[in-house]
Amino acid sequence: MNNELVVYIDGAYYPKSQAKISVFDHGLLYGDGVFEGIREYNGIVFKLKEHIDRLYRSAHVITLKIPLTKEEMTQAVVETLRKNKLNDSYIRLVVTRGIGDLGLDPRKCPKPSVIIITDTISLHASGAKENGITTMLSWVRRNPVDATSHEIKSLNYLNSVLAKIEANASGVDEAICLESNGYVAEGVGENVFIVKNGELLTPPTSTGALAGITAEVVEKLAVKLGLKLTVTNLTPFMLFTAEEAFFTGTAMEMVPIREVNKRQIGTGKLGPVTKKLMAEFQKVIEDPTQGVKI
Repeated sequence: MNNELVVYIDGAYYPKSQAKISVFDHGLLYGDGVFEGIREYNGIVFKLKEHIDRLYRSAHVITLKIPLTKEEMTQAVVETLRKNKLNDSYIRLVVTRGIGDLGLDPRKCPKPSVIIITDTISLHASGAKENGITTMLSWVRRNPVDATSHEIKSLNYLNSVLAKIEANASGVDEAICLESNGYVAEGVGENVFIVKNGELLTPPTSTGALAGITAEVVEKLAVKLGLKLTVTNLTPFMLFTAEEAFFTGTAMEMVPIREVNKRQIGTGKLGPVTKKLMAEFQKVIEDPTQGVKI
């Protein structure tokens, strides 16, 4: 019996081993497209509406006309999950500019392509949520907001890939990127939070950070728990001297940071504020009202 996963490409389903795009697709040639990473927990696609809304915002900014309505896109995601019979899965929703020629001109790409992949994902070794991860400040600066802005969740992630390569070469789990003025922007694919004097601080999107959906959930939880939350520029000094620090992201969820550039953060263990927020976040992802049922 063949249990191979299937992949949605432009309205049809293909076995994973046969799921292909053209070598002339501008998503491949130029990173010209947008994407979302989405989680499904126990039959509920977490924050699917929010992810699809962000996908269409990103597409609008790069003048990419998605050939499905939001409702049709929602149904396509749900149907792909049903076909693969996955539980607690990761969804990669991709829209490319489509097939064109070897030139840059997007007008040569008459039809964008929609790809939906459902599988599993693991970014770090087990125990990361309990023990935290090690990080470093990368030499790779975030592109300024008037360039290939990281407010757009585009297929061009070379900026993040270079920072990840540096983290790998340095023997740490993850990299943290600064923006052009030296303020903390984000991780290679995560938002950054720190705790100072029992208060929560996080950088603004004006640093080139993506407006994270998991980050937004955590911000709302902070309000619910009575924590003061401030969106402000963070310097490396503030990061080094934080009582606690953590990443948020769809794939990573919530993971504590125990070390930055060999400097221990706080006690080097899971801090009380982070622990409390992680517990509340777990309740949210287990809430069936927080997403779309398969």
